[in-house]
Amino acid sequence: MKIAVLGSGMVGNAIATKLVRVGHQVMMGSRTAASEGGQKWASAAGKSAQCGTFADAAAFGELVFNCTSGANSLAALRLAGAQNLRGKVLIDVANPLDASPGKAPTLTVCNQDSLGEQLQREFPDARVVKALNTMNCEVMVQPSLVSGDHNLFLCGNDPGAKQQVANWLCEWFGWKRGNLIDLGDISGARGTEMFLPLWLRLWGVMGNPHFNIRVVPRAEKS
Repeated sequence: MKIAVLGSGMVGNAIATKLVRVGHQVMMGSRTAASEGGQKWASAAGKSAQCGTFADAAAFGELVFNCTSGANSLAALRLAGAQNLRGKVLIDVANPLDASPGKAPTLTVCNQDSLGEQLQREFPDARVVKALNTMNCEVMVQPSLVSGDHNLFLCGNDPGAKQQVANWLCEWFGWKRGNLIDLGDISGARGTEMFLPLWLRLWGVMGNPHFNIRVVPRAEKS
């Protein structure tokens, strides 16, 4: 499959690298085709990897991952172009984090809205599925880094798109089907994005980012 990964940071790098390793053709999108991070990744990842602008990548991909900085995702997707996203599944991995120097990280949107919802409103012809944004990028593509069963959440307005994404995450990244939890429509992104402040605090307490959460249901009475 031809896949676009928008964003050349740690998350985009981890996802794009894994996708190439499992046999896909991947174009990483950045603001410029000459992006240092994108070019460095493409050079290291091999012949199935290339780098272009956001628009180049979105036009190339049959599937699009949004791995851009969440505070700038809307601007990046506008550069990608609505016409290049039309009809495609858009897996939104970003969190709307404002990490400006000199102040504590905060969310740019929360409570009554979410980045996932903003993207779906802005690009109504894209099939937005929020997923993977509650964990470290290395755990996203290799869940076995965390021992035992742990959960991945996804949400979106299009049931068919969510089913496709669930299949891909299991097939390509190694997630167990029973550990995926469908939170319903795209408004579920409010909850997963607002988990980020707690995730950041846990990272500080635990000293490494290789952890995840597990939802434990009430035991059935015998």
